[in-house]
Amino acid sequence: QVQLVESGGGLVQPGGSLRLSCAASSSISSFYAMAWYRQAQGKVRELVASFRIDGGSTNYADFVKGRFTISRDGSKNAVYLQMNDLKPEDTAVYYCNVLNRWLKTYWGQGTQVTVSS
Repeated sequence: QVQLVESGGGLVQPGGSLRLSCAASSSISSFYAMAWYRQAQGKVRELVASFRIDGGSTNYADFVKGRFTISRDGSKNAVYLQMNDLKPEDTAVYYCNVLNRWLKTYWGQGTQVTVSS
């Protein structure tokens, strides 16, 4: 059983930045991948960015490439999402996701990000 604790969400003006954090209860080295998803009201949940632990490869959705960066801190069992140049369409609940080496997935509670003037 993996528990995920998210933080860093909030209200920000367009063009601003936020840094989301996701702390896991288990060692990151035991995971296959970690990722950030988001879900806006009335919309389907979509992948924002992912990080494969073995090899360190990353993947970004087209709508965030060049603005968002996913990173890890293995010593803290944490993954981060640095979000720059935020736009109103980035408004959503952001969820941390873990896929372990047995391909079982876990979700965090989500953190609200609101981009508005």
